[in-house]
Formats: sequence, structure tokens, C-alpha cells
Amino acid sequence: MSQLLRVQNFNVSSDGIAAGEHQSFESPFGLPGAQALFSWAGATASWPHRTDPGGSRGLDDYFTRDFGHGIGAEIMGRNKFGPQRGPWADHEWRGWWGDEPPFHTPVFVMTHHPRPSFTLSDTTFHFVGGAPADVLERARAAAQGKDVRLGGGVTTVREFLDAGLVDTLHVAVSPVRFGSGLRLWESPEELLDRFHLEVVPSPSGVTHHLFWRR
Repeated sequence: MSQLLRVQNFNVSSDGIAAGEHQSFESPFGLPGAQALFSWAGATASWPHRTDPGGSRGLDDYFTRDFGHGIGAEIMGRNKFGPQRGPWADHEWRGWWGDEPPFHTPVFVMTHHPRPSFTLSDTTFHFVGGAPADVLERARAAAQGKDVRLGGGVTTVREFLDAGLVDTLHVAVSPVRFGSGLRLWESPEELLDRFHLEVVPSPSGVTHHLFWRR
């Protein structure tokens, strides 16, 4: 397969929850204690926001280091870009990431409400509507032969999974439970009719689930 659509380093709890229902500026994930989901990546030597030396090596570090490898464009849902809903009342909001977003590629933000594209550093954000397949076609054209990453959030990942468009999926399952919230799945076995699965535990306590299309 050429130009895969890849989900990478997507984090869920042991009960399949990736986010809460009450996102806000103060709570980007809408979920108290959400940092427990991605602390494994923050502990690695390759975590891009590390300010002190050290950090873990091994499996977790490999996934953190590999995040941008071979990626030419990203697709994300509007809720990953920011907490606003409805028409864009504040064009000053340019995402959670400041002046140096971590993507370094074109990013296609799915939304029903038009907004002009803009560029921060080497990342250009485009705001697009349409069906998942149409958005993927645009992202593949922008990726110039490289793969496209589907960045989330969980509702957007489910939408592309349901449309049969995801080629590979890496989900890091953390040993915490939230009980309620937005779920990627009730069980990873739900995807086995469409994907092969390999499960690899890490010394950090997370379990990496690696899916690839049948």
C-alpha cells in the first residue's frame, strides 16, 4: 500500500476512554487526570518538550521518536485544534501549540465552519469540510507521496475507522480507568474483523496495541 493513513501514539484508558465530554480552554481533554494517558511518552528521552536531560529508552522511546517519520500531512478534528464550537468567533486562536506546532506538515482541520488557512513556522492549517474520504484525498495530495497521520480526537478516529479508511493504528492503553467519557472502543477485539493485532506490553505500564489492515 502507498500513502497509508496512520493513527500513531493514540492514548486510551484500560476502559477505552480517550477524552471527556466537557472540553474547555482549561481542560483540553475534558477529562480530569488525562495526563495519566500520555505520561509514558513524556517520560521518554525523545519527548520533544523535554527540558531536562535523561528520559527512558526502549519501546516507548521508539514510538515517541517515530512520530513524524514518513508523515507528509495530518488530519484532525476541530476539537483537537481547540475548544471553540460553532462559527469561528475568535480567529486569534491558533491551536494549543503556540508558535511552533509539532506537525511540520500541512494540517487539515475538519469543521463545518469556514476559516482562512494560516501558517505557523513550517505548519500550515487548512480548515475543511466534507466526507472523510474527500478530506483524505486532499491530505494525500498535500503529503506529496508520504503517509497521512490521523491525529484525533477520538470522534474523528472513529469516523475514519467506520469509513474503512485507516490502514494502521497504534493505540497506547494506560492502566487507568475513567468510567465515563468518549470511547475509542469497548474492547480492541471490535476491530479484529478488519485488522490484524499485535499487543506489546511496556515496562512503563502501558500496553501498545498495533493494528494493520487485513
